Amino acid sequence: MHSLISSTKSTRRLEYNSLVRIKKGPWEVTGTKTVYQNPWLRVREDKVIRPDKKKGIFGVVEMKPGVSVLPIDNNGNVYLTKEYHYAVERITIEAISGGINKRENKLAAARRELKEETGISAKEWIDLGYIDPFTTAIYSPNHMFFARDLSFSQANPEGTENIKVIKVPFKKAVLWVMDSKITHGATAALILKVNNYLALNNK
Repeated sequence: MHSLISSTKSTRRLEYNSLVRIKKGPWEVTGTKTVYQNPWLRVREDKVIRPDKKKGIFGVVEMKPGVSVLPIDNNGNVYLTKEYHYAVERITIEAISGGINKRENKLAAARRELKEETGISAKEWIDLGYIDPFTTAIYSPNHMFFARDLSFSQANPEGTENIKVIKVPFKKAVLWVMDSKITHGATAALILKVNNYLALNNK
């Protein structure tokens, strides 16, 4: 006899051959196991009962929550990064982004990433919510910030980062989103969120 509980966060504690079922929307999870893990991500396989009541499996990639920051100066210029990204095998243009460390809140992470990658600090921070980049199979919420009233110093990127900081007019960055010169999902969403924020606030 299986015991059924309702939970959205208990999957990680469930064994692969369990007598407990976890309710996740129209799905039921009857077991889970880690199939791959490194310091940056975890891939788990869940044994499930699908909405049609058939048994199956579901793979989920878990990454720690992250932040993306868009700093804009008093002249309307935005600061972005150009960097080679291994997974897509090309240089991309992106907002300042990174993971939230343990015992670190999202704003502290945003401040740290902005300072490390660009040397920029900001006095004004506007929280623009978060996005789920790929809801089908990836858990990796990304929190978005608009930063203003900037000051500049020396950047200190991590050893895995080879970052070039570029300054462009914000309106050009919006056009880059629309013509797919910027393809990073969180960056595209953040630029459009800031564009909407500025339009609504007449700034």
